[in-house]
Amino acid sequence: MKINVPLAISTAFLFFIVTSCKKNKQVSDNVTPPINYPAKATLKSPSVIFTATNGVKVYGSGYGSAMAMVPGEPDAFYLMTDRGPNVDGSLKDSKLFPLPNFNPHIGKFKLQGDSLVYLSSIEFKNAAGVKITGKPNPVGQGNTGEVALDFLGNTLTNDADGIDCEGLAVAPDGSFWVSDEYGPHLVHFSKEGKTLERINPYGNGTGGRKIPEVFKKRRANRGMEGLTITPDGKTLVGMMQSPMYNPSKANVAASKLLRILSFDIATGATKQYAYLVDNTKTLSSEIVAITATTFLVLERDQDYAGGSPAALVKKIYKIDISGATDISDPANGVGGLLFAGKTLEELSDAELLSNNIKVVTKELVADLLTLQSAYPHDKAEGLVIINNNLIAVSNDDDFGINSPATPNNTLVAKILPSTGKVDRNVIYFIPLSKPLK
Repeated sequence: MKINVPLAISTAFLFFIVTSCKKNKQVSDNVTPPINYPAKATLKSPSVIFTATNGVKVYGSGYGSAMAMVPGEPDAFYLMTDRGPNVDGSLKDSKLFPLPNFNPHIGKFKLQGDSLVYLSSIEFKNAAGVKITGKPNPVGQGNTGEVALDFLGNTLTNDADGIDCEGLAVAPDGSFWVSDEYGPHLVHFSKEGKTLERINPYGNGTGGRKIPEVFKKRRANRGMEGLTITPDGKTLVGMMQSPMYNPSKANVAASKLLRILSFDIATGATKQYAYLVDNTKTLSSEIVAITATTFLVLERDQDYAGGSPAALVKKIYKIDISGATDISDPANGVGGLLFAGKTLEELSDAELLSNNIKVVTKELVADLLTLQSAYPHDKAEGLVIINNNLIAVSNDDDFGINSPATPNNTLVAKILPSTGKVDRNVIYFIPLSKPLK
């Protein structure tokens, strides 16, 4: 049977079909194609920013102390520097800064094949909009006891806004939260890098909010190495790099306990949890949120990879704080909670158990020493979750320099023993055998 369709109806129907096809094509065109992540991506040919009298070069790399995904750009990463190039000096507790006015910052990099291509920088500035440095803080404001010197032996002025940045988290509004190894400080930077708030145990930061007094006991250069923000954007979670000298270095020589700090951004309320590293030679380099209560933690020693995997630790653990004891001290004492006169850092594993202190649980997720693209570095420090089955790790290359074995106010190149080459920033992409959630 033949059906006669009026011309007006048939024309309208044809217009609907054509329009729908165009819309569907536009949707298809706007879908971001999947990224083919390589096994690793390397920062190629960084510039030379300083040359020592002995010819050793300082490179304009130094990224990798922390990393984060650029929101909405799956092929782009934020990589953060630390305080800048520095080495041990010949004087006790001295640090030499080849570039004293180095401005710690975040670099934005794009993935192109197996290379990292630099795009731009977000320079850190104080509340007045002045660029900050990585020079140590004054006494009583986060000072670590280090004496900062230039290469002529002159003592450098401390910087109240100075930061040794190590942990990085991107807030939902695109601003940045950074933790450091000085104060420790939690610093909120705008998208443009200007300080919005600075929080520490001393109460002298922008805004006046504080974290618990016990964090004044952080070990020098082992402050809050890792920082993340929960998926809802409401809570910062930071992790100390090593056991704090609480009450002193001698008292905690056998400690494996690291403190995790939870900080409610709106209220300033805090909680603390205990994490046990594998052994007294390992430390924590990063933490990143999976959910509000589960996280990835990067744990490592300080040795170069390339030797026997059994003798080294470069591991990523999934941890859960939901069943852990809140070890906060309601009295906010400088030593925190005490048990028979002992601080938490002084307690043995058996004493933690007898005092009913439940530490966070941990489950091995990945071992960098088993990667097919052999991992040769010492400092695995950046960690991101790309998706439920893929994570990425960055290394800190220390700007391509090392402290001499015997401090003598000069530089040595940071040569990787297993490659014979100067260390470089690399991102390693690691497929997981088990989904994160």
